[in-house]
Amino acid sequence: MSYNGRLTSLSHGGGCGCKIAPGILRDILKASPIRNLPTALLVGSENNEDAAVYQINENQAIVATTDFFMPIVDDPYEFGRIAATNAISDIYAMGAQPLFALALLGMPINVLPLDVIQKISSGGESVCADAGIMIAGGHSIDTVEPIYGLVVIGIVDPKKLKRNNGAKEGDSIILSKPLGVGILSAGLKKDRLSDAGYLEMIALTTKLNTPGTLLAQLEAVHALTDVTGFGLAGHALELARGAKLEAKLQWDAIPVLSEAVKLVQADIFTGASTRNWIGYGDEIKLANHLTLWQQNILSDPQTSGGLLISCAPESEGEVLNILKADGFNDAKKIGFFAHGSGLSVS
Repeated sequence: MSYNGRLTSLSHGGGCGCKIAPGILRDILKASPIRNLPTALLVGSENNEDAAVYQINENQAIVATTDFFMPIVDDPYEFGRIAATNAISDIYAMGAQPLFALALLGMPINVLPLDVIQKISSGGESVCADAGIMIAGGHSIDTVEPIYGLVVIGIVDPKKLKRNNGAKEGDSIILSKPLGVGILSAGLKKDRLSDAGYLEMIALTTKLNTPGTLLAQLEAVHALTDVTGFGLAGHALELARGAKLEAKLQWDAIPVLSEAVKLVQADIFTGASTRNWIGYGDEIKLANHLTLWQQNILSDPQTSGGLLISCAPESEGEVLNILKADGFNDAKKIGFFAHGSGLSVS
């Protein structure tokens, strides 16, 4: 294997599309249940939460997460930025404040030039600086495919902690970023992505989900997660399962990148989108007028995707104002929670 200037050529997948399919992951976790959990562990691996949370006193809990993947873009600096943004997002998705990070670096040392690896690391460091944290250490290995990511440690008041199982019947569902990043990455690999589409992808995947910390202060925000590798459908289902309710989404209200629509209508999308749907499609009711390309957008893996928020209807305007004040101009209400189970899209 040799390096031709394209990082994506060195990996079989990229970004959050690298995730193990949801059905397979469930089987793996069932085979190794965690027992004898301490009461101080407020959040563990149940319901696919975004991070683990361990209470250390009445007003403080440590939040810990890790995320890493293979290149989604060819520019090494931007790859580092995207991977770091994606990893830190899990802290914000719990309503916490990040404290510091550890780097996870796996590189084919005999293939990639040293300056390329340094640019990946520098990209990650730049995003941590934007988030107000430092990379305090880490671990590196020699691998067949390039891998980069972070372990991120944060802190939260246990009373302000936001989980993905707290949605209430009648809650509004708000999405902060438009969908389609996975499809754009597939277009990039096939040399079908425009320059404008590439810049849009970089801007979205490197925008930190900082409003999560502020949203955690609102009692009317009942559940919070971020949309990543399982797509909007998968993460909305996690909220629905956790709350034992039905998530009802309105297709026309869901923000989608215009170039992603053009690409997916030309049958350009990721294999992870299909694997996702196989894993959870039996829990989803699609209206008859929705077609396969729309299904592929719903299951499209989002790398460093937006926040998915369940809040009381009367606080909907306040939530949207917080998001838009931080530059999330595409944030929209996309549905609500109702009595029932699963996910429906009309």
